[in-house]
Order: sequence, then C-alpha cells, then structure tokens
Amino acid sequence: MKHFESLPDCAIVRLPVVRELFGISSPTVWRWSKNGLLPSPIKMSGITGWQVGAIKLALSRHVSKGEAK
Repeated sequence: MKHFESLPDCAIVRLPVVRELFGISSPTVWRWSKNGLLPSPIKMSGITGWQVGAIKLALSRHVSKGEAK
C-alpha cells in the first residue's frame, strides 16, 4: 500500500486494503472488527469500507504490539 499514508483521514478503504495492511484474512478482518481490534466499518450506498484515519490508528496500535506486518 504505497500511497495509504498520503490518503486523507476521511477517505474510505475497502476490505482488500485492510487485509493487506494488517496481513490478515477477510474473516479475521470481520472478527477483529467485531471484537474491537479494528474499527467498525461504515456503509455508504451499499458499499462497506473503513475510514483511513481509524485504520491508521488501529495499525499503529497493532504495529507497536508486533501484531501486524
């Protein structure tokens, strides 16, 4: 994810991006979201995604714990 850091915090990313950033499977993304390890996704016009700002915060927490790629 070359350009992820340059995205504004209000941008929305989809499931494949979240999977790649954390190095986890789709079911794990959903499980972590349900358990509060990742932010809850938002739905807009039938599309589900995550706010970049919330993902950046979650990623920094997981990296500091050594849990992500």
